[in-house]
Amino acid sequence: MIDHVPVSIEHRKPVGSGDRIAWGFTKTMRFFADLFFRERHGHRAIVIETVAAVPGMVGASLTHLKCLRTMSDDQGWIRTLMEEAENERMHLMTFVEVAKPNLLERFLILMVQAGFYCAFFGLYLVAPRVAHRVVGYFEEEAVISYTHFLHAIDDGLIENGPAPAIALHYWCLPPQATLRDVVLKVRADEAHHRDVNHGFADELAGKETGPVAPYPEHADDIRFAA
Repeated sequence: MIDHVPVSIEHRKPVGSGDRIAWGFTKTMRFFADLFFRERHGHRAIVIETVAAVPGMVGASLTHLKCLRTMSDDQGWIRTLMEEAENERMHLMTFVEVAKPNLLERFLILMVQAGFYCAFFGLYLVAPRVAHRVVGYFEEEAVISYTHFLHAIDDGLIENGPAPAIALHYWCLPPQATLRDVVLKVRADEAHHRDVNHGFADELAGKETGPVAPYPEHADDIRFAA
């Protein structure tokens, strides 16, 4: 039996116009992801992780340049954001082994990443607090998506095959680890990124951690997978 960190499914209530814009943008992205991928959880994960690996790198590079300009300390933000980007990239490499994207999906990934990088870079330049809130909300949705992935495995809709070798090495999993174990690890990572980015947004706003509530849509239908 492999031990896993319990994950809460929660939502940070928007406070102010910036939060509401971030939440609206996230829900719009979620709508199109649901429309395109439906129950193709492995392929959805590939696109999610391609996008999710961008903010950490953008935030780290712009914070690095800001610290050079102002000759100030980064308070550990750069390393945290770089580790986030690396973690999300390893998620991507893992699910590439699981889902084997075709040429159309690879082209979609290229287009989505290019557009998102430019948009997020511009957003971080002018409103880093909102940028971190966007990431926090993205990660809330990622936790939901991976919870649905787990349900599909548990319901027999997706084969619970052996974990890819890259996942065994990255998360130090035992040789008998399965896809379900990998999804649990990834979901825990996303919950951590959610909390970190909401915390960064709160810190930039100069306030304590914002209010947390149950996930607002179909919360009663979400089963907690341990």
